[in-house]
Amino acid sequence: MFAGVVLGSPPVGRAFVLALQGELGAGKTTFAQGFAKGLGVRERVVSPTFIISRRSVIPKRSRFKFFFHIDCYRLQSPGKISGIGWNDIMSDPENIVLIEWPERVKKLLPKGTKTIRFSHAGRDKRKISL
Repeated sequence: MFAGVVLGSPPVGRAFVLALQGELGAGKTTFAQGFAKGLGVRERVVSPTFIISRRSVIPKRSRFKFFFHIDCYRLQSPGKISGIGWNDIMSDPENIVLIEWPERVKKLLPKGTKTIRFSHAGRDKRKISL
């Protein structure tokens, strides 16, 4: 249900991109796992911190074909993201892309990227802002 609210009207002619901002441990990866599960992704979603990007298949019940989870935390410069096929991923309207640490590739994010901000709100609580 939440995924449907966040998605709203998906963009035409390119991937749907959702930027996840927040400090370490704020819940970005946990959110990505729940989001993927809501899309019907069957495999275990783990952080792509060391490999930068992971792709998962979305079941046929969705208009989207692939879920990409990208983590830019370890990028030395925005230009390094091209090695994962950034332009192809972003230009495919069958992709949903969640990006952790999007501020590291801010200039490369497509127009209309939606942002969710995560922050600590106590020991076991988080604040999420759309």
